[in-house]
Amino acid sequence: MEIQRQHQHDFKADLETAIRKGLRHSISLQGEDGAWRSRYGGPGFLTPMYVLGLYVAGKQPSDSVRGGIVRYLSSVQNRDGSLGLHEEGEGCMFTTVLGYLSLRLLGVPKDEPAATAMRDWILANGTALGAASWGKFWLSLLNLYPHEGLNPILPELWLLPYSAPFHPGRMWCHSRQVYLPMAYLYAIRAATPENDLIRDLRREIYDRPYDAIPFADHRDTVAPCDNLIPVTPSLKVANRLLLSYERKHAPSLRKRALAEILRHIDYEDRATDFIDIGPVNSILNAIVRRFQAPGSDEEKRSFERLNDYLCETEQGVHFNGYNSTALWDTTFFVHAMLASGQTDVCREALSKAHAFIDDNQIREDPPDRERHYRHASIGGWPFSDREHGWPISDCTAEGLRCAFALQNLVDAPIPESRLEESVRLILSLQNGDGGWASYERRRGSDWLERFNPSQVFADIMVEHSYVECSAACVQALVKAKGRFGGGLGREIDQAISRGAAFIKRKQRPDGSWYGSWAICFTYATWFAVSGLVAAGRPANAPEIRKAAGFLIQRQNRDGGWGEHYRNCLEERWIPGQKSHSVQTAWALMTLVNAGLAHTEAARRAARFLVERQLETGDWPREALTGMFNKSTAIDYDNYRRAFPVMALSLVRNGCD
Repeated sequence: MEIQRQHQHDFKADLETAIRKGLRHSISLQGEDGAWRSRYGGPGFLTPMYVLGLYVAGKQPSDSVRGGIVRYLSSVQNRDGSLGLHEEGEGCMFTTVLGYLSLRLLGVPKDEPAATAMRDWILANGTALGAASWGKFWLSLLNLYPHEGLNPILPELWLLPYSAPFHPGRMWCHSRQVYLPMAYLYAIRAATPENDLIRDLRREIYDRPYDAIPFADHRDTVAPCDNLIPVTPSLKVANRLLLSYERKHAPSLRKRALAEILRHIDYEDRATDFIDIGPVNSILNAIVRRFQAPGSDEEKRSFERLNDYLCETEQGVHFNGYNSTALWDTTFFVHAMLASGQTDVCREALSKAHAFIDDNQIREDPPDRERHYRHASIGGWPFSDREHGWPISDCTAEGLRCAFALQNLVDAPIPESRLEESVRLILSLQNGDGGWASYERRRGSDWLERFNPSQVFADIMVEHSYVECSAACVQALVKAKGRFGGGLGREIDQAISRGAAFIKRKQRPDGSWYGSWAICFTYATWFAVSGLVAAGRPANAPEIRKAAGFLIQRQNRDGGWGEHYRNCLEERWIPGQKSHSVQTAWALMTLVNAGLAHTEAARRAARFLVERQLETGDWPREALTGMFNKSTAIDYDNYRRAFPVMALSLVRNGCD
């Protein structure tokens, strides 16, 4: 018994040491404004799109950025010469073609080894004709693929009444904002002028003379590696109808449609100070400005704001997936510090973090929002910062939880009226099924996914209710419960009940939950169990015990967990090559929530995290953990700092 007590003492001492080291390292990374930020790369198409967009506009990056991009593209190149849809993915024609063109447009000779390997892979796998639809679109902008080989992207759809089930305003906002400038550029047949380099590239990416290729026959040609979301019969019929219309469209109607699109592009640019909702539409909107108003202040500002997405790392320079991760990262560092209980170490950092969270809550709705298909924004928090201006359900929930938790630790807490605005926004975002989507309530039906034209991204047509977003919102509303009486209090109670029911319904037969925004089952299962426990489900509830059993059955011999990114597309558990610190932290927190902090499984997981920690207090970089649209992994670098500290703190607390 004495030996057992000593082992328990040693174990807790090791936890305390790891927690303190992790906290000190995290605090050292905090920015002067109180936020934490990290790289947010991973997708294989973003950096090439930046290079190609500059070229189409007659611009070039600075020498230092140019060299950094060349180093980055070479560093993520696969051994067979290809680039993946993301940094860890197998070869993808869409990204490899764009990557190859980027190298060449940046001045890399065609016989340079990295370029040669890419070109050889392209030619060996069916040539650029097999690039997914976004790839073909970018080729058309570069005058490397004629518009006749594209399936139509009609601007006239924006003139339909909103009551039409396929009006673009019903689309998921990221897709809506990407296909908006694409429709404009398609309609005006935007393309860079032909020159000697363009003619050389035509010879390099195809296996026959450019003029001999029947491009119209290749609208639906897609390389097997890019055919992740196959074209449906419904989409084929729709494309034939759209093509028939395109051949006979009325010039006057097209003129009206283009004016409508420009109005929406201008609104998006000005509402976000030209940052835009994401990197792809930010680049495309800038290109639209180049063709529509060359030399204008709007064009200049559009290209200036692209610099917000650039990120320099030891790999080189890449284009991030958002203008920053500031708000999202900061909330999880706050949660970790609060879980540690070491306010003596963290008080100043928490005060600065609170100031950042306070300053970046959105204080007003965008003007004329209904006309531009925007949901309310007031009271919300974005993924990055207030200037970006697009609030997200789970970012709002995490910001609100931090605001509640820090009220007694800061001199000037966020006023109750603004917290109420946040609660009301979360309530307004709840879907009819009880769950929460990302940016907006769901506006379209599932059947619209049959018309997904991307070939490489899943679930892009409409918003969907997500387990992670729903669990975050439930936890935030539970914290708000009791603070607001009357009708609002009843609304909160009802929303929690409906949200918990949604989460419970989404549990899979094996006890897990599928994750949409990270890889994959460890992430969603942690969120789901956290949400259910917060909503009042006991730790020994059958669904929570079943979730814990799912994880314990998949724990590795070293005490950790590891998942492969293919889990997300195949929707089944595929173990990673080795255990992963972040996924282990998610699984461990689930066990703690299930009342299993004292078990050997939890102890082994905690020991794995302690032993994986570096002397600096950091944890090593491992495989990517983020994910979007089931196919594209993305890098949440700060996860490896916040979540292990949070998990070790919670297991220590659970053992007290």
